Amino acid sequence: MKLVIVDYGMGNLRSVAKAFEFVGFKEVIVSSSAEDVKKADALVFPGQGAFKKAMENLRRLRLISPLTKHIEKGKPFFGICLGLQLLFEKSYEHGEEEGLGVFEGEVMLLPKGVKLPHIGWNQVWLKKREGLFSGIGDGDYFYFVHSYRVVPKDETIVASLTDYGEYFVSAIQKDNVWAVQFHPEKSQKKGLKLLENFKRFVENN
Repeated sequence: MKLVIVDYGMGNLRSVAKAFEFVGFKEVIVSSSAEDVKKADALVFPGQGAFKKAMENLRRLRLISPLTKHIEKGKPFFGICLGLQLLFEKSYEHGEEEGLGVFEGEVMLLPKGVKLPHIGWNQVWLKKREGLFSGIGDGDYFYFVHSYRVVPKDETIVASLTDYGEYFVSAIQKDNVWAVQFHPEKSQKKGLKLLENFKRFVENN
């Protein structure tokens, strides 16, 4: 079972890889190769930083088609932070930029009046209790680092909400695509439980 963590030059990938290894994934590869992405049984799409730069890197590395085809084939996919935001149609960070368009919706700045970026522990209120959040309590805390949030058009994909000035979408779950705004690899036991849930999903897919 090959788990590929997509390296597109954004974020601390080693800590992400170590977390997935800790929960029992045997073959974890960090790669920027389109061929590795094509051969992956499951993909992890992490990242921190700017949306526009991330899309530039994905185009340069010719990763957009392999990523979207992986999802279209129904293979397991896990997005973290920027890896959630890039799944949507467009972002307004540093000007308008098109995303991967896997889901309809936009990426917008957190509401006025809150301190940016949103850094630290915050509660996650569950909309879906099976799959991604199986065995995790409503209101459990996870670790966030971000200034933008996703605004999906389809509310049925929303798996959790978090309150920071107003409620924003902190996780989505739709068939084979699971993605979170927070950082499971920095969220201690609850974060590892969430990654264990993904491992179980990959094994049963």
